[in-house]
Amino acid sequence: MSIFFWIVLLYLAMLMGISIWKSRAIKNQEDFMVAGRSVSTPKLVGTLLCTWLGSGTLLAGAGLAARVGISELWLAAGAWIGIVIVFFLAGRVRRIAQYTVPDILELRYNKWARILGTIVIVIAYTTIVGYQFRGGGFVLNLIADIPEWQGVLLTAGFIIAFTAFAGMLSIVSVDIINGAVITVAVLIAVPLVFFNLGGMEFVTTELDPELFSITGGHSWIWVMGVFFPTFLLLLGESNMYQKFYSAKNEKSAKNAVMFWVIGTIIIETAIASLAILAFSHFNALDPSSIMHLAAEDSERIILHAARFGTEIGIPLAGGLLLICAAVAIITSTGNSFLLTPSTNLTRDIYQRFINPDAGEKVIVLFQRLMVLLLGILAWLLLTQFRTILDMAFTAYTMIGAGLTPALLAAFLWKRVTTAGGVASIATGMGVTLLITILNSVGEEPLIPFDYIVLPAAGLSITVLIVVSLLTPPDPDEKWKLFYEKDAELDDAISEYK
Repeated sequence: MSIFFWIVLLYLAMLMGISIWKSRAIKNQEDFMVAGRSVSTPKLVGTLLCTWLGSGTLLAGAGLAARVGISELWLAAGAWIGIVIVFFLAGRVRRIAQYTVPDILELRYNKWARILGTIVIVIAYTTIVGYQFRGGGFVLNLIADIPEWQGVLLTAGFIIAFTAFAGMLSIVSVDIINGAVITVAVLIAVPLVFFNLGGMEFVTTELDPELFSITGGHSWIWVMGVFFPTFLLLLGESNMYQKFYSAKNEKSAKNAVMFWVIGTIIIETAIASLAILAFSHFNALDPSSIMHLAAEDSERIILHAARFGTEIGIPLAGGLLLICAAVAIITSTGNSFLLTPSTNLTRDIYQRFINPDAGEKVIVLFQRLMVLLLGILAWLLLTQFRTILDMAFTAYTMIGAGLTPALLAAFLWKRVTTAGGVASIATGMGVTLLITILNSVGEEPLIPFDYIVLPAAGLSITVLIVVSLLTPPDPDEKWKLFYEKDAELDDAISEYK
């Protein structure tokens, strides 16, 4: 086994040790689901950053950047703009202080909105967890020559166990470490590779100028197709809302968002730059070389750069740090996206409809069982997609079209009605599922995955507006919770609970 394997094993052992230690502090569902609502700003920044920078960024985004160039950042920019908008909602979300996004949906609409919202989140998030498993399989195959399918199973086992031990408490505790590792590794690697390959002379003479054009040779419809999935996903991202609920107060939530957007812009730009530079070198090598990377394997470029970093100017220590960063990205995102749907099933289905009088220990046990079952479902979903990028676009669209319009309307449009919100969720989810199923059964996709957000979100928003305007306005008590401030809001929420 290589030194890369042993360093990764040591890093994972450290993360698991923290999770087991934190599990001793779990006393009730508030500890497990929202870390006792006591998370400080630095920890909140770390966990928000690590959750967002998953395999979608490390593998799918980097692979797209390797192929199309800096125009890949349209995919990342959707999240950047979304985070800025979230800045103005973070405080209000924390004041409402629920456990899940479906809590908000029922508060504003009705129980059917809660149920449909839960289904949307479970489908989308288990898909996202699935490609974290695949990312782990890539890593173990690269550093230890473990067959990819075995690596997927080992990754799944680790992420499931880690999440089940201590829930949100473990996640926020390790993510400040993971965030530091990711930031340092990427920011060190980019200048090393840039200057080793020849600096600006290499960029201007060896690279295709199209790699640095604003659209990468694509149409503006393509730009919208890659921008809106992350934009709409971010605005409806249940992990984000659940972590706002974990903040110790409203100020911590808003401050965390400000630092989160800065960190995300810097790291995603650095990852895209590293992918372009490294791929230009490894792709140009003789195909018989072990270091050659074909275009169809471009999603592995960051891992490849870590493993064979000495070839492009990254010393062994830098390569080890970059591999640890990849592991941090995969595990932290897998943990968060596994915890959220398990929370939804526990809070929004079991506790709400099946066993409302369940005790704290029963609730925590049930959620741990859900973590296991959803982890198995995520593994099964891996067989339904050709690439990680396809999985990412489908999951992003499921949330962005199925959840975000109704969720944002709850905070921003008093005229939205219960019928409009429920119809919007059902439409966005249904259209996304239909297109995904039709794409999977045909030899060629009916609609390419990087365009499915356009019909799905377009129809969801249209239905939201039209149905709301055609139905009577909801009574004031349905929407006033989302607009009242401070003491009035506290009184209203206490009355609701």
